[in-house]
Amino acid sequence: MNSVSEDECGYRINGFWGTSVLIRKPFSLRNIVVTSPSANRRPVKSRDHRLAQRVATWLNHCHITPNQISLASMGFAAFATLMLVTWRHATSEAQWVLPLLAIVGIQGRLLCNLFDGMVALEGGRSTPGGELYNDMPDRAADALLLVAAGYAAGEFWNVGIWIGWLAALLAVATAYVRVLGASMGAPMRFSGPMAKQHRMAVLSGACLLSVLEPYLWAKGIVLAIAVAVIAVGSALTIARRTSEIHAYCESAAADRPGAHDV
Repeated sequence: MNSVSEDECGYRINGFWGTSVLIRKPFSLRNIVVTSPSANRRPVKSRDHRLAQRVATWLNHCHITPNQISLASMGFAAFATLMLVTWRHATSEAQWVLPLLAIVGIQGRLLCNLFDGMVALEGGRSTPGGELYNDMPDRAADALLLVAAGYAAGEFWNVGIWIGWLAALLAVATAYVRVLGASMGAPMRFSGPMAKQHRMAVLSGACLLSVLEPYLWAKGIVLAIAVAVIAVGSALTIARRTSEIHAYCESAAADRPGAHDV
């Protein structure tokens, strides 16, 4: 006589002579394994630096919330965006001052990204909606900075504006693939070659070299090259993360109990 039993993969019908058939359960959000917040953090070496820890402690003592720090990152990004847009039309001394101020804004954005997580986790001030504040300002900051860099490059090459938009779109897509993979049960993927810290390093380096442009070559050529490099690198990052997530999901499915049952 047939019997039906339930396990973690579905319903198993046991028949005569030791035969069995597995009917898989439909997908459910309840089946997703939720990892600890620390497991989903971007690996950043400066997080262990004593000075960074002291600043995070000071912010915590000042009752500044992680969400406020995350929102401040957009303010720094907007400041850098304004500097880049203004630089396109700048003359005389402003041509070398504005790129340096843009670097200040870019690095300020990255520092906010560092300290919001440190205050939230190490300071024990994480909130249920914290992930929204952690991720959404990052996407806005990426778009602002890369579109502005493309606009600034437009003085040299009009297509630079379109490359800036393309770089911004692909930068946002790298985060989309990462979060999509996590929703499918895969670990967070922060791999490059053009993750957030790499994009900001390329953009900061381009701003620094742009200081010399009025004296050496056509204005905007460095930023045009930078946004093109970021666009290509982001496309490769999307491809790499997608491949890694696919491989993980296929491997996890093959290792699941009863995966080879018919």
